[in-house]
Amino acid sequence: MREDGATVRSLLARGDFRRLFGTRLLSQFGDGVFQAALAGTVLFNPQRAADPLDVAAAFAVLLLPWSLLGPFAGVLLDRWSRRSVLLRANVVRAGLVAVVAAVILGGIDGVPFYLAGLAVFSVNRFVLAALSAGLPHTTDALVPANALSTTSGSVATVAGGGAALLLLPLVGSGDAGYAAIALASALPYLAASAVVSGFDRGYLGPDGAVRDGRPAARDVVAGLVDGARHAWARPPAAAALAAIGLHRVCFGLLTLMTLLLHRGPFEDATGLLRGGLAGLGQLVAAIAAGSLLAAVLTPGAVRRAGRVRWTVGLLLSGAVAQVLVGLPFTPAGVLTGGFVLGLVGQGVKICVDATLQETVDDDFRGRVFSVYDTLFNVAFVAAVVVAALVLPESGRSVPVLLAVGAGYLLAVVAYLGIRRRAPHPAHT
Repeated sequence: MREDGATVRSLLARGDFRRLFGTRLLSQFGDGVFQAALAGTVLFNPQRAADPLDVAAAFAVLLLPWSLLGPFAGVLLDRWSRRSVLLRANVVRAGLVAVVAAVILGGIDGVPFYLAGLAVFSVNRFVLAALSAGLPHTTDALVPANALSTTSGSVATVAGGGAALLLLPLVGSGDAGYAAIALASALPYLAASAVVSGFDRGYLGPDGAVRDGRPAARDVVAGLVDGARHAWARPPAAAALAAIGLHRVCFGLLTLMTLLLHRGPFEDATGLLRGGLAGLGQLVAAIAAGSLLAAVLTPGAVRRAGRVRWTVGLLLSGAVAQVLVGLPFTPAGVLTGGFVLGLVGQGVKICVDATLQETVDDDFRGRVFSVYDTLFNVAFVAAVVVAALVLPESGRSVPVLLAVGAGYLLAVVAYLGIRRRAPHPAHT
């Protein structure tokens, strides 16, 4: 398959691509602001405290229920206008973050706090799946389009988090400050809704007739099964999902390890490389820099070497680099590992997104991307929970770091093995 050599200029020459791109940037900027408010509330708020198991529980409560909501979202994305979904979902998110802000301001912990955050996160995943499912309607150059869209979206999320940190000295680091930051995320959400409203109702698909009826539970189950079968019957799609799932396991293990290191051994670090919240900010910037490099390198690498070789090369790089730079457990090593993690993760994601968009029929695309999102979250949360149980309070663990290297090697084996499987004749 020939990979398109489209440039950023040629992609942005299309007005429909620019509109969807703008919707993504505003949506994910809002995500960054909101996520910074939640992270600050749970991890760095002097009025609250959280141990590693609390952090793992927070990830589980906020992300795992999407596994139940995802099938409904997938069916709806293949039945309803994706433009309408994006417009309304962003308006709903703006209202929900106001609820979260009120909960934070009231000093409420436990179930009400997590349920309010869960509501926003659930709609977030809905929006991201709709953006990916609608992208092929705005361009034929999927690898460079994904490189630009998803990476810029990730950078927009980091920028949103950075904007929240800039607001922090003005609003304070207590409940009132983090509530104000959470409420501020409503502005980019509403702006994203205004931008996507410029599309005609059916422009982003699905290609079949748009049906407004609400699916019954049996329709949801049948739709999810159909989506999973559709992906499994196409070895490139199934292999791509296996690769990204195992990458997310590695990412989850490294996430909690890094949090513990910055709250423990690195907390009193001096010089350019810091611990605590400032150190985490540096790490997020390093991951973003790696993601940007992936966006620059991936389209050309795919044209020269092919998507399979580039994906395998990235996964092998992750296996080697995370162990080599991570074993000293120093701020510099963790920062370097974060850069590599951003490069590997974003490069693989660009290839996975393009593979699914090319190999999955449009009428199944919403369901398949919801399965993708569910796998993305479940793999990450499961790894964080395991890490919370096995990591010491310091975060230093050679066996866990070696397990990360082994996980990337397993991803290579699974990716190549599944791709060699013959397509299922009943679903091609």
